[in-house]
Amino acid sequence: MSTAVAPRHARHPAGLMRSIYLPRTADALAFAMSTYGIPLLVLATTNSAALTGAAFALEWIPRLAAFGWAGSIVDRRGAAVVFHLASLGRALALATGAVLLHLHPSGTVASATVMVLASTTGVLTEFSYIAAETAGAAAGRRAGERAHRVQAVLLGIDQTATLAGPALAGVLLLAGPAPMLSAITVLSLLAALLALRTPPSPVAPARAPKGQSGGAGLLTGWRTIRSLPALGWLVTGLTLSNLAIGILQAAGPVIVVHNFGQPVTAVGLVWSAAAAATLLAVTVCRFALDRLGLWPVGAACAALASLGCLAAAQAPDYRSYLVLVAVLMAGEGGMTIVLRTLRSRLIPPEKFGSTLSATILILLLPFPVAGVLTALTPPDALGHVITACAALQALGLFCAFGRLRTDPALRT
Repeated sequence: MSTAVAPRHARHPAGLMRSIYLPRTADALAFAMSTYGIPLLVLATTNSAALTGAAFALEWIPRLAAFGWAGSIVDRRGAAVVFHLASLGRALALATGAVLLHLHPSGTVASATVMVLASTTGVLTEFSYIAAETAGAAAGRRAGERAHRVQAVLLGIDQTATLAGPALAGVLLLAGPAPMLSAITVLSLLAALLALRTPPSPVAPARAPKGQSGGAGLLTGWRTIRSLPALGWLVTGLTLSNLAIGILQAAGPVIVVHNFGQPVTAVGLVWSAAAAATLLAVTVCRFALDRLGLWPVGAACAALASLGCLAAAQAPDYRSYLVLVAVLMAGEGGMTIVLRTLRSRLIPPEKFGSTLSATILILLLPFPVAGVLTALTPPDALGHVITACAALQALGLFCAFGRLRTDPALRT
């Protein structure tokens, strides 16, 4: 689609700001604050490390289970409707939790409240995320040749929220559970209201096949990925890359504290630096894509990520480890823009939610595998495991971008 015939809100940044960027910003902040803040709230309320870990699991297990349903419902009802209802539901759940914790700041009721909040917000956040991604992809399609610019802004919003959200949640929690939950409630309400301005996305036919379910939605997404070789190769390469990143995340506390003798807070600094590097990479890639196109930028970022991971596995001290992880994540950020742009170009609009759900599930599968590998590996041997995963990452990305070099989908 040429930008000359694109709709007005696709041509003018002000239209995108009101209809796409502002609701995405409010939702991303609520996402980050609830994801990291609620486990902190559980720890503050129950003083139990076991329940804190269980709360983290309760946030993510329902999210993974909800992917298929979320994609199918977004395809059937439209991104704007699901975005609005999911954000509104999260606001109501958080407001109820804030009232209950104000009335019962400790004890059984408080413990039950925070655990229910963890699972409820996890599911609703997944629905709002899939809807927001679908709306962003639709905006990218309407932007035509400038699709990568839209995706770069959206990724920058997500990374900024990831950088600011956990810190903001922690500061608000110092004033008590109610202020933190109230802040997330306000952000969720804001996202719900702004979602009303989001342009409607294409929807699937009103009558789905009999027995349509979340599993059927994932099957539809899987078939769509298989029918799009360029998307399939890129997802494969990024999945192997995520295994290496997952190992670094899971083993990070052991490496930083055990191997480098740093305090626990130094672990968070590594990923804060990584988020900052990703933001910088997103800005650079946004302009590089204008001049060079998808494949050269994606291949360069893949090389950067591979070299960074291989070097991080052999890092001699904490400072070099921090820098190399930041280099790895900067390269990963550039590849993510390529993936999002390719997704918005290739996936049929009426199947986007289901295909997005299947894509994200595939990309997330290496993380539990990385956790198991970390748990089974002695601390002194983690460097060898990271090196092996880094080599697998490099091989996977080399094969993926080698295969995509002549693919017409990545030539522009």
